[in-house]
Amino acid sequence: MAVLSSARRVLPWACNGQALARVSGGALGTVRALCGRSGGGSLLQSRWRSSLPQLDPVDRSDEDSSGGDIDWDNLGFGLTPTDYMYVMRCPQADGGFARGELSRYGNVELSPSSGVLNYGQGLFEGLKAYRRADGAGYMLFRPEENARRMQAGAERMCMPAPSVEQFVHAVKQTVLANTRWVPPQGKGALYIRPLLIGSGAILGLAPAPEYTFMIYASPVGTYFKEGMSAIHLLVEEEFHRAMPGGTGGVKTITNYAPVLKAQMDAKSKGFADVLYLDSVHKRYVEEASSCNLFVLKGETVATPATAGTILPGITRRSIIELARDCGYQVEERLVSVDDLIGADEVFCTGTAVGVTPVSTVTYQGTRYEFRTGEDTLSRKLYNTLTSIQMGLAEDKKGWTVAID
Repeated sequence: MAVLSSARRVLPWACNGQALARVSGGALGTVRALCGRSGGGSLLQSRWRSSLPQLDPVDRSDEDSSGGDIDWDNLGFGLTPTDYMYVMRCPQADGGFARGELSRYGNVELSPSSGVLNYGQGLFEGLKAYRRADGAGYMLFRPEENARRMQAGAERMCMPAPSVEQFVHAVKQTVLANTRWVPPQGKGALYIRPLLIGSGAILGLAPAPEYTFMIYASPVGTYFKEGMSAIHLLVEEEFHRAMPGGTGGVKTITNYAPVLKAQMDAKSKGFADVLYLDSVHKRYVEEASSCNLFVLKGETVATPATAGTILPGITRRSIIELARDCGYQVEERLVSVDDLIGADEVFCTGTAVGVTPVSTVTYQGTRYEFRTGEDTLSRKLYNTLTSIQMGLAEDKKGWTVAID
């Protein structure tokens, strides 16, 4: 596979001979995604082949191994473009994903009538790679669960999805191609962003005729500007993140832009994020904009049940198991505002946020405070989880995947 190093790169899988539109990706730089054939028709979900793609060697002779000029001690959660991305296509709606390739991180081609641009037919995932404690390789945390969640989302969004084997293999290849960007242990992680989009051209409302799976990566530190400190949240009463029968339980791209209004309003008032209430009764807490919620009262931990409006977080599932290992009773149920404001301790979980303690929650103008600090359950769970993720503790649960 030829590697193009010019500033204006066209990836080898882009189609030719059709009108193309350049799409700006903001902080991501200009992103141009794959154009597909015009057409329509229905797409029936099917099982996709699990054969592993074999990748061509990539020339890395023009790279150094330093990771650029990154200040690892002040690494936030912003985009730092790395060297390579992974791309795999499903060229026909009734076929499987073809052989994937590593390409230089850069521009991709996208038809202005693509399904993802016109109808929001897209999903994304998020996971992290950590540098191992012994320096001999890298660690992934439960990547097969991300693959399965993408498959569940793809079924809901009428899209084909890579097999678990294809997904995990692609993640590994992306990490290995960008190892110089993996932060030193304790300084952060390499955030990995898989995307599945309807890249084929479509005019009428229907599933796209072609699909593209791609992965890019960026070194990241803590998600919230508060770093490891406890955060302040605002209960949102006007806007809702999801509704019964909608797509709140899958990681579709269309779930995220609608929360920006409430999130930006809250941040302008000094809050880190918002907590959304259910759209029916408006009295049960669901989740924050990008993370799940836990409350502790006495020896009981409660988290809102995932019943279609709440994303089933992989970190959430792991924390439930770890809390039970610590002897706590864990309940997945409706969590009312009264449960929230009466809690001893509140914390959020997610791939990006990890386990983040909540210092205060403001509801209807009243601020409620919660226990934070070293002697808390959230701190204990954070230490246990990150020790497993970074290989500092024995993984008795088989959650980690080594990349050598």
